[in-house]
Amino acid sequence: MTITQLQVFAKTVETGSFTKAAQELNMTQPAVSHAISSIEAELDVTLFIRDRRKGLILTDIGKRMIVHTREVLKGIEKIEQEAAAEKGLEVGTIRIGSFPSASAHFLPKIFGTLQQKYPKLELLLYEGTLEEVNEWLLSHVIDIGIVILPNGEMDVIPLVKNEMLVVLRDDHPLHAKASITIKDLENEPLIIFKGGYESPIIGMFHHANAELRIEFTVSNVSTALNMIQEGLGLTILSELSLASLPPNVQVRNLNPPVWREIGLAVPSLKEASPAVQVFIQMVQELFGGKDGP
Repeated sequence: MTITQLQVFAKTVETGSFTKAAQELNMTQPAVSHAISSIEAELDVTLFIRDRRKGLILTDIGKRMIVHTREVLKGIEKIEQEAAAEKGLEVGTIRIGSFPSASAHFLPKIFGTLQQKYPKLELLLYEGTLEEVNEWLLSHVIDIGIVILPNGEMDVIPLVKNEMLVVLRDDHPLHAKASITIKDLENEPLIIFKGGYESPIIGMFHHANAELRIEFTVSNVSTALNMIQEGLGLTILSELSLASLPPNVQVRNLNPPVWREIGLAVPSLKEASPAVQVFIQMVQELFGGKDGP
């Protein structure tokens, strides 16, 4: 196998198409197909199932192979970055995974500072749910992720703590209270979020021995806030997610306070590339040790 063949395999998995991979790699479609066939012939395995409806589907061995392939390609990138660092240059690609509210808060300042200080670093953003960010880290799709702590599967660097708040309409009976307990929310119609947000809220109610009534499950903060504005329920969100509120929607502190910690996660700090180390150092300088958004 050659490095080019591995690059073709990784790009084909990423794009899900021989044609799209060829376009991004500036190759012909037959050349991409030949590279995949050569790997399959050399290893005597089938990496893809060609399905007319679903397109290319990774086989089980293909799913295992792509993880190792990404590790090899990142190792090559790391060699190139080490050589550049020896010359006083910071170069390379950093693949960053994040969930939307963290992206909005952290990444504009991070990207702006890095591009100004290290213009040769290429930054690629993968935005998804918390679950997707963790999956991308485990499968080595991304180099570093912004996650909710704790995260026992990764090496982590804590960044900030932000308080969890109750969000409700201003004519709700609980609006009169200066702070709200989880018990106050027992059997209240609650709006919760997909993608990893459910577990902490379920844990709060379990710890308080309170009955949780999930009325709606949504993916978007704006959707939840508009539903609250219409009187369809309440939610619990972090300060980070609440840059602005629609009319007639208010927040109240929880009593006792509940905090959510956000940090960076990498598969291995020891094995992180020089580019990723630069990224971590910069983020710590910008945000490390600060509480709240």
